[in-house]
Amino acid sequence: MKLINIGFGNLVSARRLLSVISPDSAPVKRLVQEARDRGMLIDASFGRKTKSVLVMDTDHVILSALEPKTIRARAGGEEEEEEDEEG
Repeated sequence: MKLINIGFGNLVSARRLLSVISPDSAPVKRLVQEARDRGMLIDASFGRKTKSVLVMDTDHVILSALEPKTIRARAGGEEEEEEDEEG
């Protein structure tokens, strides 16, 4: 099973990950709010600004403080850019 580091020591299963999207648009904000209302939201941003939203095949929505391109690089095994992260 391949695990992807989404910041601060948090890992998600690559097999379960459907998409990594930017949190800026209204439909994504609605998706996050609906997940929060259903109890399916996981906030892995540790109080930092949310920079990406991960949608899982289990209907969970995960918030991360890493940029989508950083998560993509980690998922694909590409070399990533340095990012200010504690953990």
